[in-house]
Amino acid sequence: MAKYNRILLKLSGEALAGKSKTGFDEETCKNVAGQIKALSEEGIEIAVVIGGGNFWRGRTSENMDRTKADQIGMLATVMNCLYMSEIVRSVGVRTEVMTPFACGSFTELFSKDKVIQCFDDGKTVFLAGGTGHPYFSTDTATALRAIEIEADIILAAKAVDGVYSADPKANPDAVKYDTLSFEKIVDEKLGVIDLAASVLCMENKMPMLVFGLNKENSVVDAVHGNIGGTIITP
Repeated sequence: MAKYNRILLKLSGEALAGKSKTGFDEETCKNVAGQIKALSEEGIEIAVVIGGGNFWRGRTSENMDRTKADQIGMLATVMNCLYMSEIVRSVGVRTEVMTPFACGSFTELFSKDKVIQCFDDGKTVFLAGGTGHPYFSTDTATALRAIEIEADIILAAKAVDGVYSADPKANPDAVKYDTLSFEKIVDEKLGVIDLAASVLCMENKMPMLVFGLNKENSVVDAVHGNIGGTIITP
């Protein structure tokens, strides 16, 4: 039985890229689409935000104007959402892609009312383009949209299986947290999600579950409360 009725699923762009770290790993994307279909058939309302790190990271482009770099990052998230939307549609789930700025006929302009209508129609909604403004990451967009659409929880599917005290790839002594508070993330600057997103979630009582995307059936298990990631509490 599902633990949540309405979720915001945050997918890491790097996780969708698989081992190549860029572009898309088709098998990974199809696997995620199959899980979204299974959840949709259970009646779970699903909104999806995807990071753009498999194409571009604005904050690492030191020789470019930050506003322009972030705008390129926003377009990377649009590409990711258009791609995943079509993969999800190919397995039989109706979808809609929304952005906070006009993209011609590619997307719909975001509004809470439109998202709720899509849920009522049984659609999965992809929320692309971040907040539409520079200096805000997709973490912040995830927190903002989850709060706006009144999601039960943010499910953050990453390339690692939870939150650690340090980078587990660089530090073999890093300790994994089972539970954690947004206050601790802010106080200790743990870097799991950015500080603006942490404060938004903390102030608006929005919980988050961080888990590894590469574990079999991980998204479905997360919705059913059967996965050992890290719960972050407000």
